[in-house]
Amino acid sequence: MNKNALITSAAIGVIILVAVIFYLTQSGKNNLPQTNQSVNQTQNAQEGFETPKKAAHWEGNTPEHGITLAGVPINVVIDFNFDLAQNSEIKISSNSQDFTSGPIIIDDNKLAMRAGMNPESPDGLYTVSYKACWADGSCHDGSFQFKIDRELSSTFTDITGQNKITIEIQNIAFTPQKVKISKGTTVTWSNLDNFDHTVNTDSHPAHTYFLDQNSKTLANGNTYSVTFETPGIYLYHCTPHAGTMTGQILVD
Repeated sequence: MNKNALITSAAIGVIILVAVIFYLTQSGKNNLPQTNQSVNQTQNAQEGFETPKKAAHWEGNTPEHGITLAGVPINVVIDFNFDLAQNSEIKISSNSQDFTSGPIIIDDNKLAMRAGMNPESPDGLYTVSYKACWADGSCHDGSFQFKIDRELSSTFTDITGQNKITIEIQNIAFTPQKVKISKGTTVTWSNLDNFDHTVNTDSHPAHTYFLDQNSKTLANGNTYSVTFETPGIYLYHCTPHAGTMTGQILVD
């Protein structure tokens, strides 16, 4: 084979190789998994949740958008990174009926606002519509949704009827993770791991849902206790392991 033929063959080979690489790259892009955001949006749509609307300076909310709870939240809390004004509003509704209970409360640090929820609220889909206002008179609205399904309480460890219970912290987990207790029960967390944990109410990192449930750092052997007087569901987590170490308490 002469020199020109060799060059021609090599050029054809390069062209074919480039074409194959381009094909595989484009095919791979089409088959890549969805991003977390797109997966969450798809899942929310399948479960009947609308896309949330986040107001200016929004940081988080409890319950989180798209969650299904085994009981009624004791309140709805929305966190911001800017001082709120008193004319801010929250409305919790389902099927055009208002289930908001009590006045809208702005926390002392002015970075969170909360509203109670009717404890007799039925199972179903709820929309939280809110208006966040600032000292300069401007206001911004937002919304998110959650569901209540009391049948999920069957997945909780039933320890009702006891005055005191213990939840062990071991192997980077709360055990039991989900418990059903009676009103007035004192829950004690005991750290059996050889490294530090915390017991913090949702959301993370604001920890504003139930302010009485925020421990200091718990070293091995340390305990922390809270008495639950208000029926409803309580969501919490360990701050050093917030992504994986969570728990729920359902007060009957």
